[in-house]
Amino acid sequence: MSDSNSVVTLTLLDFPANTPLQAWSFDRQTPIRVGRATDNDVVIDNGLVSRYHLEILPGNLAQGWQVVNQGVNGTFLNDVLISRSPLPEEGFLQLAKDGPVLQFKTPAIPKLNKTTDPGSKKCNHAGNTATNLFCIRCRELLIPVQQSIGSYQVLKTLGQGGMGTTYLALDSMLVSEQSPLLVLKEINADLVEIAKAQELFTREARILQSLDHPSIPRYYASFIDQGKKYLALELIHGENLEDYVRRLGIVEVAKAVTWIQQVCHILEYLHSRTPPLIHRDIKPANLILRYRDDQIVLLDFGAVKEVGTPLKTKIGSEGGYSAPEQNQGQPCPQSDIYALGSTLIFLLTGKSPLDFYTKLEHGYGFDLQDVPGIPSFLQTLINQLTQEQPIDRPQTAKEVAQALGFYLQNLNNPSQD
Repeated sequence: MSDSNSVVTLTLLDFPANTPLQAWSFDRQTPIRVGRATDNDVVIDNGLVSRYHLEILPGNLAQGWQVVNQGVNGTFLNDVLISRSPLPEEGFLQLAKDGPVLQFKTPAIPKLNKTTDPGSKKCNHAGNTATNLFCIRCRELLIPVQQSIGSYQVLKTLGQGGMGTTYLALDSMLVSEQSPLLVLKEINADLVEIAKAQELFTREARILQSLDHPSIPRYYASFIDQGKKYLALELIHGENLEDYVRRLGIVEVAKAVTWIQQVCHILEYLHSRTPPLIHRDIKPANLILRYRDDQIVLLDFGAVKEVGTPLKTKIGSEGGYSAPEQNQGQPCPQSDIYALGSTLIFLLTGKSPLDFYTKLEHGYGFDLQDVPGIPSFLQTLINQLTQEQPIDRPQTAKEVAQALGFYLQNLNNPSQD
């Protein structure tokens, strides 16, 4: 007889009445396939369901089950769009927005007591520094796990703000000699019931899932655990440009121009999407200098907006990085270009762009005349980038990248005309 604690049950519900239509039970440690094709374990004949829509993957004794989306219309775990996510012990899977709903129950994860093989030698962790997370010899974790969230083990808190908390975590579902570190973003519990906060969270998850760029953190999963919403993202090893300048001082011109040119390439990718994506939060604190290749990585897509979608909330960076039209609730791709100019001001002066913002002959803008550290060509370019009206700025990030490339070429070949 099967142990009921090892059974996975799936129940197709008559939505929205939530009355059961059909149920399946599985007592096995192999993937459960769900889709429209007749060779699936669970066959759902619905036009919104893909032929092979999702797989439910088993965990081992210490790890829970996971769901992996394969459907073109997406899979929603407890109303959150996911690509791959740990499953709680019970909940709901919706196959496509407005598609059929499956109620699920998975086995509880047993608590294990760690034992040590009496014949094995325990590593003394010699040679490790105070900053090492893992032993350089045996790869054992050297710091205590603060808490478990889904299948993730939280090692420490990275940051805390109005929208939520970010953690450094390990993914215990991935079995390898070096368990990958990642960032876990938790939405503030006080905001879970606020419709706008939920909309921003869902949008960030959906958009990050659709992006594939080496300078944008990789999306792993979004899920709900004990009523809280989480995003699991790639951890970027590096330092943000705000901290870099605070620590080392102003950036040499060629380096600052190279970094902004790299940001331009990221914006080219975002602005060329269909529909175009506006980041809306370009600033030094969201630009990471990655240690392994000295490339700039763009973080924080919580404010990202698709061109053409209704705007209900004004979102912008403090400190002079947001364009005037964005502060008025009317962002456009050229709003991100404005932020490139104000970011350059900070990198080259170490001061807030607002220190240079004043009434000019024609409207308001940045007065950079005779500012030490900003060559005349860059003064002109920054003024173009930060024109009050979007139409008066360069219209594409590619134009800005080309102008910066021309400047770098002249820096490297000063004898050329």
